[in-house]
Amino acid sequence: MVANPTLLFPERADRAVRSGPAVSEKLLAVENVSLEYRTRERIVRATHEVSFDVYGGDRFVLLGPSGCGKSTLLKAVGGFIEPSSGTISLDGQIVRGPGADRIVVFQEFDQLPPWKTVLQNVAFPLRVAKKLARAEANERALHYLDKVGLAAFANAYPHTLSGGMKQRVAIARALAMQPRVLLMDEPFAALDALTRRKMQEELLRLWEEVNFTLLFVTHSIEEALIVGNRILLLSPHPGRVRAELNSHQYSHDSFGRNDFQRSVARIHRLLFEETEAAQ
Repeated sequence: MVANPTLLFPERADRAVRSGPAVSEKLLAVENVSLEYRTRERIVRATHEVSFDVYGGDRFVLLGPSGCGKSTLLKAVGGFIEPSSGTISLDGQIVRGPGADRIVVFQEFDQLPPWKTVLQNVAFPLRVAKKLARAEANERALHYLDKVGLAAFANAYPHTLSGGMKQRVAIARALAMQPRVLLMDEPFAALDALTRRKMQEELLRLWEEVNFTLLFVTHSIEEALIVGNRILLLSPHPGRVRAELNSHQYSHDSFGRNDFQRSVARIHRLLFEETEAAQ
């Protein structure tokens, strides 16, 4: 867990007080991870000694302003970036590269090969990574397309789909791989407000049905409170842990409530005002 984090809503810190799939053992451990990347002029530190744990069934959100390293941290969990210091472990094993146990859904709509149908887009990774026969891969692909409400579009091509529908196909493809952790990097950021809300609702419905573990990146405080049951706040560049909080008590019905708005304001102060004062 985070060393001496600011824990908001301590009266709700009991992890058992929540709806949906039960939280299980610790699945992912990020310990004192610093991440760096090189520019022409210098080496830039993206995150500094970030630590957190994700448990099975969690909806864990990395929240922070642009440039805090949250997407870089997600890519490191995915195995695409090696930490300059610290460790990332999944099921007690150090992450040393990409793997089918961690699948990423990005915010770009064009994640789907345009020459493959929706069904083929979902089934192909199953045949390659899981080594399933065509019939078995298609059966599982159709199952998850049905979960995201797109079974009727199995034979359609990506260019005929809306942005939200393409994201649903990408989510179905990721869930069909049955990863240990589903990684989502601001997947709804480019959608209009109505579609974004619908996608958030569908993601939560899927979580209730499928019981997957989610690591979700966003810069929207409201989205973090609604999508997540636990949230890690990262300070502006370089990303450091500002606080960890519980948010399982919120839903879209919470938007107009005073406690929800107070939480939004408090998180904003933690992310910006208190950071500026410390600097």
